[in-house]
Amino acid sequence: MCIISKRTLREFWEHDPEYLDAKGALEAWHEEAAKADWDTPQKVKEQFRNASILKNGRVVFNIKGNNYRLVVWINYAYRIIYVRFIGTHEQYDRIDVETV
Repeated sequence: MCIISKRTLREFWEHDPEYLDAKGALEAWHEEAAKADWDTPQKVKEQFRNASILKNGRVVFNIKGNNYRLVVWINYAYRIIYVRFIGTHEQYDRIDVETV
């Protein structure tokens, strides 16, 4: 899978020292997702059982023992993952996951 963009993830843990603990988990997610070949939401669920599959290609991943939420949009036909949001549960609760 092509992931757009790792920079968004990196900026998250570099922006605030409080989020530095997410670095390892986000790098591990990125590495695993980059090697994946997801052509359906079911394949995402097979690899990440705790992922929440939403409508219109949106997927929410629990990061670092569910301390953080990662929202992506997946274009399954082209095997592209677009990072749309990374944040704490509190930050996640303030967004509209379908429009972010």
